[in-house]
Amino acid sequence: MKARLIDTGLHANRQFRLKTVDEYYLNSPFHFHEACEIVLIEEGYGKRIVGDHIDDFEKGDLVLMGPNLPHIWQNDNVYFQKRKTMRVKATVLYFDPSLVLNLIAGSEAAVIIQSLFTKARRGVVIKHATHSLMLQRFAEIRAAEGLKRMSVFLDMLDMLSTSNDIEFLASENYHNAMTIKDTGRFNAVYQFLITNFHQEISLDEIAGVAKMSPTAFCRYFKARTNKSFVSFLQEIRISHACKLLRSNDLSIMDVALESGYNNLVNFNKNFRNILSLSPSEYRKKVRAEVEPSA
Repeated sequence: MKARLIDTGLHANRQFRLKTVDEYYLNSPFHFHEACEIVLIEEGYGKRIVGDHIDDFEKGDLVLMGPNLPHIWQNDNVYFQKRKTMRVKATVLYFDPSLVLNLIAGSEAAVIIQSLFTKARRGVVIKHATHSLMLQRFAEIRAAEGLKRMSVFLDMLDMLSTSNDIEFLASENYHNAMTIKDTGRFNAVYQFLITNFHQEISLDEIAGVAKMSPTAFCRYFKARTNKSFVSFLQEIRISHACKLLRSNDLSIMDVALESGYNNLVNFNKNFRNILSLSPSEYRKKVRAEVEPSA
């Protein structure tokens, strides 16, 4: 599956589009396009890469992304077994930012919406009260037609533009240094890493996936992502470890093994380097956030 500049279905007479997904697994490759995009995951889980950020996603994940921001949502391996009881459902809203800016040109709202689009260049995940309100708007926009659908769409943007319930994804200095040709190569690399991160992955092996020599691959990966391959692999593994620490009572050693580490000292070191917490401290922190105080 080769990555490409995805056709979002937008054109002069259709400047925002609602797409529904109901499949065994998500099948869009690592890509970017010229539209803004709001992605709501209604069923399913896995990992997402947005710019230089990697994290786990699950039911309810809601992300806004600006134009030309490379991204991929990939389900965990169990989804590729095509079990009848497991489906992925999502709604994606594509829109042309110039459509909105042209509608409100010269108004005070234009400055606020432009600020939202600037934030969207890094990708933002939407949480808390705004997340709940956006779920309501998604239900409304699915049922609406004509001007009513446009009204709900603009209300969604207004809500997002004034909300503080967001977290940035890509790093502050991130910029897309990739070409369409690069995304094809990175699609293969990222899919391989997301599928196999829990196993030992040698530099020779991943360079072979990219069809490059190890030395050339290291330079290439760093130039396009602004981080080393080893650092990126550690981020995938620690992201998965965080998911396990949040969602079950596995021992720290079992979490390490499930995340691709066979050495507990190594696991603790990498975890603290990325999150400035030990795995046990992280688990205690997230549990304190979800459990009501006495």
